[in-house]
Amino acid sequence: MEAKSKLFRRDFTLVVIGQIISLFGNAILRFALPYYLLKETGSSTLFGLVTACSFLPMVVLSMVGGILADRINKRNIMVGLDFSTAIIITLFYFSFGKLPMVPLFIVFLMLLYGISGAYQPSVQASVPLLVSSDKLIVGNAVINQVNTLANFVGPAIGGIVLQFYGILPILIASIVCFTFSAIMEIFIHIPHQKSARETGAFTVAKNDLKDSFRFLRHEKPIFISVIILVCIFNLVLSAVLIVGLPILISEVLGMSDTLYGFSQASLSLGGLCGGFLTAIVAEKLKLKNLYVLLLICSASVFLMGISLLLEFPEIISYWVITLMCFVAMGVSTLFVVQIYTVVQMQTPPELVGKIMATLVSVAMCGQPIGQMIYGILFDVFFGNAWIVMLIASIVSILIAWYSRQVFKQLEY
Repeated sequence: MEAKSKLFRRDFTLVVIGQIISLFGNAILRFALPYYLLKETGSSTLFGLVTACSFLPMVVLSMVGGILADRINKRNIMVGLDFSTAIIITLFYFSFGKLPMVPLFIVFLMLLYGISGAYQPSVQASVPLLVSSDKLIVGNAVINQVNTLANFVGPAIGGIVLQFYGILPILIASIVCFTFSAIMEIFIHIPHQKSARETGAFTVAKNDLKDSFRFLRHEKPIFISVIILVCIFNLVLSAVLIVGLPILISEVLGMSDTLYGFSQASLSLGGLCGGFLTAIVAEKLKLKNLYVLLLICSASVFLMGISLLLEFPEIISYWVITLMCFVAMGVSTLFVVQIYTVVQMQTPPELVGKIMATLVSVAMCGQPIGQMIYGILFDVFFGNAWIVMLIASIVSILIAWYSRQVFKQLEY
């Protein structure tokens, strides 16, 4: 039991290192490809459509990944998906410039996001198996910080590489990252108990989903309320940041690729700081007060809109937007870690992967809709982008205020 109480045991450490490497490769791709497409086409509507299409497979395959995470060795899932990603990027590398750009980017990004959606439930479901219950909050915070660290370094480096060397070196670096990560993950041991399967795969998947929804409906209906609330919040606020940030920095303010990379990195740096803050304030932060975190995120977007409305010099607006991205991501990390920990602690071990995947999928399903809407709105209000930002923030503030009633019902 004494060994179990240590956080960085061998297998958890390997999972963390594997996440750092593969998520870095993922981060530079997810930064560079949509942004490259926006720069080449100059269309906010097309950019919103492409990012929305990319998210759809992630929503669906997150649920599939949750089912697989509870039935297949989680290490094998990680290894297989990392090798598959390396192969897909290699195919994209040799197709780049030879096939029509927009369809090629849409297909590739859908595959990339879909694999990422199927991958993450295995990581999340492995944490309770690799760390003791008293270290679960810290373990989740570490995994979250790894994600944000990769997303901090990826865009910062990706922006510089993209501006001076183009997109091909980014593809090569990603292939190396995913290949190396897959090889290293082969040596991870994650406890796994085989589930007896007497029916077909489709029936198993259907029954697993039924088990998940039955548990949520009868045992934890408050989880349903929370996740629907988060879904709506993502539709309104997260989507405007995903679509709006590259449009505001590159198209509206006319900043360089490198500065856009720093803005994207500020999101992840905020998440990294939020992860550190989680370890300090997690036990002091009451669940009924989580709505305050959503209010802060909404206020951050409001200030972005104000900086554009008041027509500050471009570089001042750039730094206001970058700073507010930092704040919003830091606060949202506090929120996410708290929610993940509550779900993991109150869900039976055999259902953790499915429940986590179900909740993540439902939470994300609003984003593609929001991304398509905002892509169109930023084209319509291109000269007055502040209108889009202020409307999104005001609606988000109302949602956050309403959420008080939901979070009062949460408990550890």
